[in-house]
Formats: sequence, structure tokens, C-alpha cells
Amino acid sequence: MDAAALGWLAVKGIVVAAMPLAYVGFSHDPAKYRKLAWVTAFLTLDLIMFGSFTRLTDSGLGCPDWPGCYGHSNPLSAGEPIRAAETALPTGPVTMTKAWIEMLHRYFAMGIGLLIIILTVQAWRRRRIDPVAPSPWLATAALIWVCVQGAFGALTVTMKLQPIIVTAHLLGGMVLLALLVILALRESVPLPRPDPRAARVAPLALAALIVVVVQIALGGWVSSNYAVLACSDFPTCQGDWVPSMDFAHGFTLWRALGMTGDGAMIPFQALVAIHWTHRAFAVVVVATLTGFVLRSWRVFGLRRLAQAVLAILLLQLATGLSNVVLNWPLAAAVLHSGGAALLVALLVVAVVRIRLAGRRALE
Repeated sequence: MDAAALGWLAVKGIVVAAMPLAYVGFSHDPAKYRKLAWVTAFLTLDLIMFGSFTRLTDSGLGCPDWPGCYGHSNPLSAGEPIRAAETALPTGPVTMTKAWIEMLHRYFAMGIGLLIIILTVQAWRRRRIDPVAPSPWLATAALIWVCVQGAFGALTVTMKLQPIIVTAHLLGGMVLLALLVILALRESVPLPRPDPRAARVAPLALAALIVVVVQIALGGWVSSNYAVLACSDFPTCQGDWVPSMDFAHGFTLWRALGMTGDGAMIPFQALVAIHWTHRAFAVVVVATLTGFVLRSWRVFGLRRLAQAVLAILLLQLATGLSNVVLNWPLAAAVLHSGGAALLVALLVVAVVRIRLAGRRALE
């Protein structure tokens, strides 16, 4: 990719970032840094959903190089090689529509990266002006992590959608969302009323966050291996509660898409094992989140969070079930990914608030 194409690619990222920056700049909120942090966190959640849309529409290789598209900054300029690839393989991964979906995802990611750069620069500037200002290292960690995410985005393409890379990219997006939520919370959370009951909820809140992240990893493994329809019935799978499964091949982590570690075609029983594991672990997730909701319902400052977690949990159950019984509808699948990201955000908020409430109760 030449310098001119890279320059135009950067311009597109700047244009994407300019819109939320203008929104924050023209808002009447005097706490511009806080507002920008929340807007960036919200856009990161949107990016996770758009990444899910990109994967679910098989657009991940719509532009088979990185960071541009056949060496160009947009699919229009790369029209000739895209049309040639589409003509050679009409049902393949490269079409003009898929190329645009993939490049819009990259523009969106670049815009968020630029917003995080601005947050980091401003954090260090505030600390230099005011020594008691919040530490800039959290924003710096978010900046480092978004660079790691960019690297995984490149590997996703160059390694041809290898499942472990795709899943790691998804988990990395969740980590970035968590970092930005914590950054925004640090700027905006008022000190909660002391509540000694918060200490009793803290372990359950952390456990809930951990099991949700594990379930997201399992869900990413299902999606990246295209194992959603390996169990097309519910509550049984292949007509049985415990169907024939191949865990060894299903959970071999380092392998190409659709292949075993030895390079053979992956057996269907391996896909069944992947799907069944995600479905079975959902029982653990439901039990843990239900326990968290019940225990935090009466803790000051957590009731609304508990209600939100319960609502998203019900949404996740509905969209997860619809993926099976309705043959994997695109809207439900994207909502399922968005709900998972929202659960991470809500539970991060809960962990932070519980920690603050418990700390004040001890003062």
C-alpha cells in the first residue's frame, strides 16, 4: 500500500472521529473529557456489534489484505480486482458489498483509535497541569490495547479467519470496552453511600463477570467455527441431551478454519461439541447472574444495575434460542453479540461501584 493510499485511509479515520468530537465539543456538558470517554465507550460497544455483523455476513475477507483493500483506501478504487475475484468465485468471500462492510469496519475502528489517542494525550496534559488529576496510565493502557486490537485485526485477515485469532480479537474488544468504561466511570461516578452489604456482593459480581467472559469466549469459538447450526433443535442437540461429540478436534485451538490440527476436514461431531459446550455453560451463566441480581437487588446504588443485568440476560436467552430455532437470523445474532458486550459493561460498572461502596463502609 503506497503512501497516498495510507494518507487517504487516515483521512477517513479522521472523518469518523470528527463526528463524535464535534458532538462532545458542541455539547453543554462542562466535563468534556468525561463525555468523550463515555462516547468512546459507547462507540466501542457499537464497533463490537459491527464486527459481529462483519463476521456473520462472511465479510471478514471482503478485502483480503490489510489495512487497505487491494492496496487502495476504499473499495471503489479497488473495483477491478474485486470484480475479478467475484467473477472467479461468485459465492466466495470477496464481493463489492462485503468489501464495503469490511472497510467500513476498519474506518470505524480507526476513528475509535484516534479518539483513544486524544483521551490519552488529554489525560497526560491534565496530569501535567494538575498533579492531583487522575492518573493517565489507564488511558495509556487503553491506547496500548487498541493497538493490540489493530494487530489482531490484521492477523484476522492475513491468517484467513483462523478461529483462535477471531476469538481473541472478540475478547480483545471486550477488554477494550471494559477499560473505557472504567476510564469513564473514574471521571463520573459519585461516591456511593456506604453500604456494608456491598462487600457480600463483591465476590458474586466478580464471579458473574468472569463467567460472562468465559461464555463470550465459548460463543466466539462457536461463531468463528460456524458451529451455530450444529445443534438445530432445543433443548436437546441432535435429538439427544448428550449427543456424539468430538472434543479433541473441536477444542484444538491452533488450526485453520474448517480443519483439524492435522489439516484434515473437521468432523461434524467436533462442531457439535463446540456448540453443546457453549449451550451447557449457559446454565452456569444464568445461575451466576441470577444469584448476582438477587443479592444486589437491595444494595444501595445497585438495584438499577441488577434490573439492567436481568433484562439483558433475558435478551441473551431469547436471541441465543432464536439463533437455533430460527436458523441463525442475522439481526438476532448481532443482538446476541451486543448483549454480551453490554453485560460486560454493566458488570464492570457493578464491580467498580461495589468496590467503592464497600471501601466507604470501612472508613
